[in-house]
Amino acid sequence: MTDTSVGAPEYPDLEFAPDVMRAMGHAVVDRSVAHIAAINDQPARGDIDAAELCRALREGVPEAPTELEPLLDLLFERLISRSFTTTGPGYLAYIPGGGVYPAALADFIADVTNRYTGVWTAAPALVQLEANALEWLREWMQFPVGTAGLFTTGGSMATFNAILCARERYLGTELRQGTLYTSTQGHHCIAKAAKLAGIFHDRVRTIAVDGDFRMRVDALAAAIDEDRRRGLRPFLVASSAGTTNTGAVDPLDAIADVCAEQGLWHHVDGAYGAFFNLPDATRPILHGMSRGDSLTLDPHKGMFLPYGTGALLVRDGEALRQVHAATAGYLPPNQSEFYDPAQYGPELSRGFPGLRVWMAIKMYGTTGYRGALAEKRALAVWAAEQVAGIPGVVIDAAPQLSLFAFHLEGDGLTTLEARNDATERLVERVTARGRVMITGCTVDGRFLARICVLSFRTHRAHMEACVADVSEVAAAILSGA
Repeated sequence: MTDTSVGAPEYPDLEFAPDVMRAMGHAVVDRSVAHIAAINDQPARGDIDAAELCRALREGVPEAPTELEPLLDLLFERLISRSFTTTGPGYLAYIPGGGVYPAALADFIADVTNRYTGVWTAAPALVQLEANALEWLREWMQFPVGTAGLFTTGGSMATFNAILCARERYLGTELRQGTLYTSTQGHHCIAKAAKLAGIFHDRVRTIAVDGDFRMRVDALAAAIDEDRRRGLRPFLVASSAGTTNTGAVDPLDAIADVCAEQGLWHHVDGAYGAFFNLPDATRPILHGMSRGDSLTLDPHKGMFLPYGTGALLVRDGEALRQVHAATAGYLPPNQSEFYDPAQYGPELSRGFPGLRVWMAIKMYGTTGYRGALAEKRALAVWAAEQVAGIPGVVIDAAPQLSLFAFHLEGDGLTTLEARNDATERLVERVTARGRVMITGCTVDGRFLARICVLSFRTHRAHMEACVADVSEVAAAILSGA
């Protein structure tokens, strides 16, 4: 409280009274719930032509305080809608991230209580909840006991830490000799993470893919042999359990065999697809994933959690610990019985990301997640079958998991440039209708439209709307309209 004794200077009191905090909380929750209740009525992509708005938002540091209500008005009435509606049922673009409500509650609790979870001794019971959540992910992915994990801000940081583990094990200080392998369809974060780990672009090999956009194992083996002949040191293969462009799942078992034979670290990028290991129908597609030395996960994708929720699993948990374990005179001694986040990751000061994962799994259970993911797979398969029947549409990548890609062809589209332009116009026109948002990608010079079903709010009616819009727009483009 402010010191009111005679002669004492007056300082602001940053605390709010309980009834004021309660009213503020109700105001935020009321706005948030109203936003969610109206999500079906919001366009799948808001108006993002907002350059003038952004210029108008620039301001100097506020000197005087502002009340909460005007801030909520600004956010909910003017700003939030000027964006992709990533939490909406029509968001079929990129890889959706859902933002289930229990995770928001967990974040509120984590922020209000503000317990420090960087080292185990500061909040042992809370850190144990995070350890439980990582253990549950390990069980879902069928990794062995002894696996260690780490929550990250996303797949990019998970991949970075995996490469660090492999680099330390196989290269030591001889970084320039190391070579890393991924496919031409591998996520761009692999090369970026490699560079951050000291493995520069001239040591990253991109391996050709087959007709289904899956890494060619024969080309991988040949590239490894060639680098060995040149005196280099192959050390890591990064495969994909669901690529961003087409949803392709690499032949994980065969790649694991190559890595075992050659003595290489096998990292699996499961940021998009790994959680499809839960439903019975899609588990066989990911066969071999559990043989990886490390696995990137994005709970903000397959678990529908808020953005900023990534994870890494490392089969040899000691490898992850050895890379990161450190201490200092002001820290308590490291202990080995319980999970200690700072010993398994680069951060000492950190948030509490494990609570949102723990809360969601506790409130939905494995059954809830298994059923939701099975539904997304079924919706994607149904939609792909319907889209394939639309005149002029050619399916380039059928849904292995819940993503498929296609392009337009027609009598007037005689060149690749014309087909690319028509397909790009289809993506924009479908999205401009407002019911769904889809995006495209370029693969080997071809522009492909792509539909990814991974929002927990997307159901059959939304996919029927998507198919209808694609059909009508395709017919209009092919007729010259």
